[in-house]
Amino acid sequence: MNAPRLRRAAVAVAAAAALPFALAACSDSGSGTRTEAGSPASATAPSENAPSTGTDAAADGPFGPACASVPEDGAGSFDGMAKDPVATAASNNPELSTLVAAVKQAGLVDTLNNARDITVFAPTDDAFAKIPKADLDKLLADKEQLTKILTYHVVGQKLTPEQLENGSFETLQKGMLTTEGSGEAYTVDDSSKVVCGNVPTANATVYIVDTVLMPE
Repeated sequence: MNAPRLRRAAVAVAAAAALPFALAACSDSGSGTRTEAGSPASATAPSENAPSTGTDAAADGPFGPACASVPEDGAGSFDGMAKDPVATAASNNPELSTLVAAVKQAGLVDTLNNARDITVFAPTDDAFAKIPKADLDKLLADKEQLTKILTYHVVGQKLTPEQLENGSFETLQKGMLTTEGSGEAYTVDDSSKVVCGNVPTANATVYIVDTVLMPE
């Protein structure tokens, strides 16, 4: 073999020998995550603290058809609601104006805003509209009964979508409500559908529902 070919062969061997060290250096400059065998971990492998994706995506953020009507920015957006306690956050959502009025009428604003780690099943204005006007007016004028109904919509812990798949939970009213479903389709007490779920606020998780829940 002539000298030029020998030089080219030597360069190729040196480059091949250096390649594993270059890959290791690139890996070490990243996250530093490695497999037990010492080889670089896959760049696509999720970390323990990373948000889940795919079929578990609903567990990481709001879901449901009514979520599309939520503003993209401002106090009424998901980011804006996440910064406020739940009663304040609800007041910034135009679809919850009747609920907000009822909460004020019952004197529960401070109770809800000062609570820790709760879940609120929040009926939309359309949900309240299903109640005949005369009955709704009577309910709004009866603070004791109104308080019972509103506190029945509140559970004293933050609930994930997975917990709603087949759940039974004590409410602040002391009654029990039941939930069932999967994916992005859930019902509460066999009748009220979640239309926008897993909405975060500063102190609560909110599931917006299409029917007012009534305790026994």
